[in-house]
Amino acid sequence: MSENSPLAGLLAGKKGLIVGVANQNSIAWGCALALRAAGMELAFTYQGEVMRDRVTRTVSDLGDVPLYDLDVRDDAQMASMFDDLREKWGRLDFVLHSVAFAPKPAMANPFIETAREDFLVAQDISAYSLVALSRAAAPLMPEGGSIVTMTYYGSQKAVPGYNVMGVAKASLEACVRYLAVDLGQRGIRINAVSAGAINTLAARGVAHFRDLMRITAERSPLKRTVESEEVGRTCLFLASDLSTGITGETMYVDAGFNITAG
Repeated sequence: MSENSPLAGLLAGKKGLIVGVANQNSIAWGCALALRAAGMELAFTYQGEVMRDRVTRTVSDLGDVPLYDLDVRDDAQMASMFDDLREKWGRLDFVLHSVAFAPKPAMANPFIETAREDFLVAQDISAYSLVALSRAAAPLMPEGGSIVTMTYYGSQKAVPGYNVMGVAKASLEACVRYLAVDLGQRGIRINAVSAGAINTLAARGVAHFRDLMRITAERSPLKRTVESEEVGRTCLFLASDLSTGITGETMYVDAGFNITAG
């Protein structure tokens, strides 16, 4: 987005937290770039020492930005992060939740063979983390705000290889709807963005991913896949006052693939 873009400055003065950047190919990073270009001040999370170095390198071009070690299963760590953000910024306007994980056997084996423990891990990290994050962020949004999470079409249809993650994403989208009811009373909006197949680190863990990319390009009305920048612009829209009447929704950014049959 250039300085002459009509969107430049749209989010000036707003503060946002990005949860889930892994590297420069991440959908979350595409969203972060769009938000920053529109003027939003950002903070980022990482998980553990290995990811710290990777995320630090990714965000280095943005200058000195707050970085927090966050395991989304650790409520105490989450509370500490938001306490620090309250002290640093005083408030929060936006949160991006772009977190999903399932143990490798649950992705590689047929869904019917999913172990109970693996099922619960996928639900905890991929879906419940949005509930925990929203609950912790809400007190920093006394005048309202926006929360966005990332989902995928495998929540609606059985996508080969997506397995337990499809079930977790279905749970995530249901969480968005129920959270919208609770958060709406505080003036906080929450929505999901269902991105099409994008070549990210997480996507490469899905069996037959290359086939999925090809099929998406063949069958989508736009005859192509989408880029993270396109998802980022939708995230920008949902973070801005242009979308103040929208909450509890799942917005598809997939070149129209979700509307096609078969």
